[in-house]
Amino acid sequence: MGEIKKKFTSQLFEAVLEVEEDQDGLRLDQFLMDYLASFSRQQIKKKIQIGQVKIHNRPFPHKPSVKVYEGEKITVSTPRGDLEDEYWRGEKLELDLVPEIIYEDENIVAISKPAYMTTHPTGKRLFNCATVFLETKYNKTVHSIHRLDRETSGALLLGKNPKAAQLCGELFEKEKVQKCYFFMAHKKQDNEFPIVANERLGQEDDFIPRLYVHCYDESSSKGKKAKTTFLKVAENDKYLLGLAFPKTGRQHQIRAHAAHYGLPLIGDKLYSGDPSVFGRFKDGVATEEDHDLMQISRHALHAMALVIAYPSEKDSLLLETKIPNDFIPWIEDNFKSLSIDELNLKIDALIKDFFQVV
Repeated sequence: MGEIKKKFTSQLFEAVLEVEEDQDGLRLDQFLMDYLASFSRQQIKKKIQIGQVKIHNRPFPHKPSVKVYEGEKITVSTPRGDLEDEYWRGEKLELDLVPEIIYEDENIVAISKPAYMTTHPTGKRLFNCATVFLETKYNKTVHSIHRLDRETSGALLLGKNPKAAQLCGELFEKEKVQKCYFFMAHKKQDNEFPIVANERLGQEDDFIPRLYVHCYDESSSKGKKAKTTFLKVAENDKYLLGLAFPKTGRQHQIRAHAAHYGLPLIGDKLYSGDPSVFGRFKDGVATEEDHDLMQISRHALHAMALVIAYPSEKDSLLLETKIPNDFIPWIEDNFKSLSIDELNLKIDALIKDFFQVV
């Protein structure tokens, strides 16, 4: 199926699809299953029945069973509605929908991505996305270069044109971009810092949930190689504030490595020690005890800084952010003697020392 046109407004996403040769003669609901992969068959049928799917030059509305033919164009509309609402302890969260721009020129733009904003449209998350926000702002296509998990906030780099996106993307792929993340963690064991975690990382098909990433010994044949360096910023008897410098870019790398060293992140539904918590939050049946265990609504991970060789390999561009606002109440409650301003200054000094930049 080919997506030949798309249009976003603040409340509506429309995509025009074209039926390809191998889709000729499919039922309309079957045709849509690949494009709307995160929707169930019943949800797709409902979209058709309420008029959110329109076959061009055909009587409207349609039945899910109507057949589509090669070359026909189909518009799929998705209103924002409550698709992207987030809840904590039964209350809808007030999301930050406007990212701070921390750097831009004619080729790239760097933002401090708010929590719950995706990097680009995926599945049912079509509106609160970094690319969508910037494309609306600039009235042109914006290209994702790397990505952050939906709950992870912080420094995110995007390209204003394909060439810049490709050049910068290659630096990420070749592990030539230095990255720093701020995290807040439970302290389950004492560690000597810096910690250099070299455990290999991988998933197991028979483990539930399947997206859980396991740590394996560096000499194991399982998983893929990974490396994360951890520095301590502050600690008390129960908690630790730290910085993570991932050399590789594996899925859930920082979260899995941190948990392996007895530092599960505050708010981490996967690596808290009970992976079933993740399923209950996903299904909307999390208990009060689950909320108490998490303490905050999302995992406490923030992309604090990037260093990239830009605009040429001889240059070094440092992109920095601050501790996000939604972390501040937790820090003030649990590290009462810490000033947020002083904490940001200490983190800045540690980052520059680690990256050897001024």
